[in-house]
Parts: sequence; structure tokens; C-alpha cells
Amino acid sequence: MWSCPLFVPAEEVDIHATANTDEGGQEMKVLWLQSGGCGGCSMSLLCAEGPDLISALELAGIRLLWHPSLSEASAHELVDLLEAIVAGNEPLDILCIEGSLLRGPHRTGRFHVLAGTDVPMIDWVRRLAAKARYCVGVGTCAAFGGVTTAGPNPTDACGLQYDGSQKGGALGVGYRSLENLPVVNIAGCPIHPNWVIDTFRLLAAGEMDASALDEFGRPRLYADHLVHHGCPRNEFYEYKASAQEHSQLGCLMEHLGCLGTQAHADCNTRLWNGAGSCIRGGYACINCTAPEFEEPGHAFQYTPKIAGIPVGLPTDMPKAWFVALSSLAKAATPERLKRNAVADHTVVPPGGKAPRGGKN
Repeated sequence: MWSCPLFVPAEEVDIHATANTDEGGQEMKVLWLQSGGCGGCSMSLLCAEGPDLISALELAGIRLLWHPSLSEASAHELVDLLEAIVAGNEPLDILCIEGSLLRGPHRTGRFHVLAGTDVPMIDWVRRLAAKARYCVGVGTCAAFGGVTTAGPNPTDACGLQYDGSQKGGALGVGYRSLENLPVVNIAGCPIHPNWVIDTFRLLAAGEMDASALDEFGRPRLYADHLVHHGCPRNEFYEYKASAQEHSQLGCLMEHLGCLGTQAHADCNTRLWNGAGSCIRGGYACINCTAPEFEEPGHAFQYTPKIAGIPVGLPTDMPKAWFVALSSLAKAATPERLKRNAVADHTVVPPGGKAPRGGKN
């Protein structure tokens, strides 16, 4: 069983213990705090493989000063660390926040007070963010508010630099870290572990600037892709051979709510746990990397339509094109795909033809 005394006083740190370090020869120090969330992003992070999480961080020259699930230090040790960072006595390279920031009640932040300090977590985050070279929101809750903001939002939850799709959030529109970057939003519910690790690597190497982030501050290393890319149901999508019910093999977009053609993530090309994704598991993509995904205005597993046309079309496809292409595609759909689309297993395998030049 691996033991992780992750908070080590600065004077005891061996700065040559890992292979990669930043330009100053020091390890990148990461503080990870959890606010209004379920902890699912941390749990997903632990599933990193090839290499495992600890090896990946060591290879990148990353030291976790503290993590709520991994660190042995607690109580006064953590408070002493936070106070040392705020005072400027302990350098902080990356501040990671998991979970939304709770502003209530009445913008006091006292729905979430850090134990033993009588100081709201949101105030700690603002103080620490002012001292961090980089500030990272891990998960859609930290990025945009996420599930915590759904419904009437009684806790007045928000993201670090976004309140839903609107800029602002806990740190404000104008926030920039010491390296002059806005919050890096590793959105996802939960995140893929390698989105976090790869972001850390780029930050440690000094290779992430504003051009590496998309319009919502998400790292383009995964946000420049669509969940649709690499989808195992793409053949059904191309012919508009759609599943009618859950467990069927057809495309999930037309009837069952799949937003993979709009969702910015590489889930079907960078597989989860080495083998899976939501769609590969039979679930429609709900676009969890996007702001306000938590309230689509309809049931997640249902596709709303206007005049028979799905509302959630690919973002770069005009409706007229979709109607024309759908009509042609459905007219040309092979019988194999029509039958397999509404079955829970392959009932008609692909046919075969003798190769040219073969025996008659």
C-alpha cells in the first residue's frame, strides 16, 4: 500500500527527486482544495494509468502540497500551509479547485467555512489565487458552477471565473494569475484523468498560454475535439439509422438525447479506463464539459424536435443541410443497419465479397 505524506515542509523537499522540473530548477507545487462538489473528479483522477497518477506527477516534476483525499496532513498542518502561502512564505505554482464556490447566504460565503478557520472557503480561494502562478478549475463545477447550480441554486454556487456561461464567478472577469493567465477550466463531470495530467505537464513546461485555451478557458488539448470523433456508432449516424430505445445499437442523437456532435471532448479517442466512454457504455453524451449542461431544458435521454428536426444539431451544420442529408441517408440506408439499429446485438453481420481476381 503506497503511503503519501504529500505535505512536506519546503526545507525538507528534495528538488532533484524527479526527472522534470521547471525552468528555475524547482518542482511545481500544487495545492488542491475541494469546495462545493461530490469529489468525483478526484476519484476519476485516481484512475490514471500508463503511468499511474503518482508516477505521472513525479515524471512531470509535480509535487502535491496537499490534496483532501491523498494527503496525511490535516487540521492545523493544512491551515499553517495555507497561511504560509497567503503570507508569501511558501511558493504556490498551481492552485487547483474542485467543486463550485458557494457565495451564499447573501454573498457572505458562510455556507462553506473551512474547518478551524472561521473563514469562508471562497475567501481562502481568493487569497490563494492571488498568490498562484496558475489557477486551475478541475471539473465543470469549478469551471462553471455545474450540477451544484441546478434548480433554484440556494447556495448561490458559481465557478471560479464563470457563472454558468457568463464570465464573472468567484474571482471576477478580470482575474489573472501571476503568469497572466485566466483560470484554466478543465471542465468535465467528471474529468478524464489525463486531461488534468496533460494540463499539469504543459504548465510545468511553460507551454500553456492563452492561445492553448478555448473561448471558455478549457485546454484545447481535449476541447478542440468532439465526442462524436471516434464514436463507435458513427456508421449508424451517417445513415441516420437511429436507436428507438435504450440498449439498441443505433445512433442516439435523433431520439435519445445524444449531444456528441456538439460536445467538446475527446472521450471516444482518449478512452476512459483504457476501454470505455459514455457512448460505448450505451449512454447518450450529455455534453458535460459545457457550461449549463446540468439544465438542458428537457430530459437528458430525450431529443427535443421542432417539425421533426432535432434541436441539438451539430453546431456547424445548417438545418436545411441536415434535412437534405438525412433524407438522402435514410433512403440509402443498408438493410443491415436498419435492422441492427433497433436491436441490442448485431443481428445482420456485414456481408462479404470475394476479392477481385479470386476464384469463381
